[in-house]
Amino acid sequence: MRVLLASRLRIAPYRTSLLLGISCGYAFLPLSAQADDGSAARLEQEMMRLQAAQAHVQQEQREIERDLALVRGELVKHLGKAHVETATAHSAKPSSPRALKADGVEAPARHGEPMEEKFADRTMRSSSSAHRRGVPETTGAILAQERKNAQSAPSNLANEDRVVPAGGGKSVLDVGPGTQLAVIGRRAEDIMPRLAENGVGPHPRETAGGQAAGALGDHGVFHFGPVTLILGGFVDTASVLENRHIASGTFNYWQDMPYPNQPRYHTNNFDGSARYSRLSLLARGNIDPETTISGFFESDFGSGAVTTDPYESNSYAFRLRQAYLAFDDNRDQLHLLAGQAWSMLTPGRIGIVARQESLPETIEASMLAGQTWSRQLQVRVVKDFFDHRLWAGISVENPATLYDTTGFTNNNGAVSMPNGAIATIGENGVGLTNDTANFSNEIAPDVIGKLAYDPTWGHYEVEGIMHFPHDRVTINHSGHNNTAVGGGGGGSIIFPVVPGKVEVRLAGLAGWGINRYGSVLLPDATLNAAGAPVPLFGVQAQAGVIAHPNKRIDVYGYFGTQRVGHSYFNNNGASYGYGNPGYSNAGCLQELSSLSCTANTRAVSEITLGAWWRFFKGRFGTVEGGTQLAYSRREIWSGVGGDPHTSMAQVFFDFRYLPFQ
Repeated sequence: MRVLLASRLRIAPYRTSLLLGISCGYAFLPLSAQADDGSAARLEQEMMRLQAAQAHVQQEQREIERDLALVRGELVKHLGKAHVETATAHSAKPSSPRALKADGVEAPARHGEPMEEKFADRTMRSSSSAHRRGVPETTGAILAQERKNAQSAPSNLANEDRVVPAGGGKSVLDVGPGTQLAVIGRRAEDIMPRLAENGVGPHPRETAGGQAAGALGDHGVFHFGPVTLILGGFVDTASVLENRHIASGTFNYWQDMPYPNQPRYHTNNFDGSARYSRLSLLARGNIDPETTISGFFESDFGSGAVTTDPYESNSYAFRLRQAYLAFDDNRDQLHLLAGQAWSMLTPGRIGIVARQESLPETIEASMLAGQTWSRQLQVRVVKDFFDHRLWAGISVENPATLYDTTGFTNNNGAVSMPNGAIATIGENGVGLTNDTANFSNEIAPDVIGKLAYDPTWGHYEVEGIMHFPHDRVTINHSGHNNTAVGGGGGGSIIFPVVPGKVEVRLAGLAGWGINRYGSVLLPDATLNAAGAPVPLFGVQAQAGVIAHPNKRIDVYGYFGTQRVGHSYFNNNGASYGYGNPGYSNAGCLQELSSLSCTANTRAVSEITLGAWWRFFKGRFGTVEGGTQLAYSRREIWSGVGGDPHTSMAQVFFDFRYLPFQ
């Protein structure tokens, strides 16, 4: 490098003299033409020689500009190395932050190299690798000047010498054989909260878990002034073959798992649909090199409007999955989110970052029995500390209480009590809401707090929630309100057994009145004899092993379970509440029995194995196929006739086209 630069500088005076000579030659050409009218041919020859000399000087000048650009790059790298060495001398355990793209691609450090902090959208990236290294913040002034230089560079340099690496991403300047120098990161979506290296990292965007969380690809990126739009989603065709008939498609509703008293227990069922095909859009703008604002929208057709049927058009309603805005300030390490998104109770993979939730790679749309999740309105504030190792967040989220009113008479949310009182727990939807669903009375939002820790190996979370079931009891034309206090806590862990290849996930949540945050949708509360809400205790847990043998295959296995307690009373020989032993289960085992089968669910467990294969991946996207085996078991609270269980076996199939990955 130094020899090359010295040689360029030594010949610089000769180039300058040559340039001056050429300029003087052009100036005196008219005079020489007048002095010798018979030398036209010689004059033309002289002009050609001078033009050739000028072209040579211009070529030499371009080479000098390339050499200077290379020197600037080397200077940045040396300053960055000195910055990291200085930081190492003052710390026994230097951190290694990782930058995260909006499409969910991680930027791990190469073996033996320090991971440096990312500044704005400047990166160092080779054309054969999707890995990126950040530039220390101490070099910000140099990069700002380099941005100006790059923007004012000759057009031939900007257009002819810039190449784009495979997979999209950064613009790179080819400065010679075997050498490439990043100029300016052109993709505004690359700026995201900085994340510490934990061996787990952000979702590989191609995996089904990344797709479930809303990971974006690197195709379909459009720039409109300061705003970048990124398309996402996929076309999905999923089906299920099961040994029981449950009319919920690939979305399991485990509480409807039938007993032998129902004929559908004895029939197989096949159902398939493209209704979970998905569309998503991310809009991102950079306020400054350290601050971004973004909006994310995601939808599919997983809802069921009253006109939906499988006999004619299969016209499933367009469904809102996520719609939120986010504000990320990397300078102050502050992150805000407002809108409908995955609840902060949902386990994550790294930090507390939207679209990095730890979700099962399953085909079934309900994911897994025992999975903690919800998508709902929230306002979330998150702060990270200690070089992005520790994250703390608080979120206020939309409340809802799933009541069970077994034994009571429930008329549109008005529950008749044995003493003649009416307990109002909610109302069926009106206006633009669903008129067949009961919307519970709620006095306050759910309050959720979470701590996440990312050491150099693994991701660890602890979390807590408070929930406030609320109703009104009316008797003799007067009434009073009742508010109960529920809540609980839990956490999750991800062990990167073989980073990037094999990971183990554990997660759980336990408490009172929070069962709706589990996939099985067990009841949150029932009523006591006075009509007041009684939160039910519940626990949900899951364990999984996920392997990525190569970039085209994912293999997974999960076990999940969700359980709920009981609360009941008796009055004048009648039974009320949830899990009352006075309820009859005597008719559960006889087909079309005249005896009752109350069957209050006590627990649901599921074990599942599956795999995905990306058999085509190219410039025009990715095509993948998957299959999954699942076995589920439902247990009920004991009553008259005992507590028989039921079960179900399923085989899922899926084909999916991801045009933006």
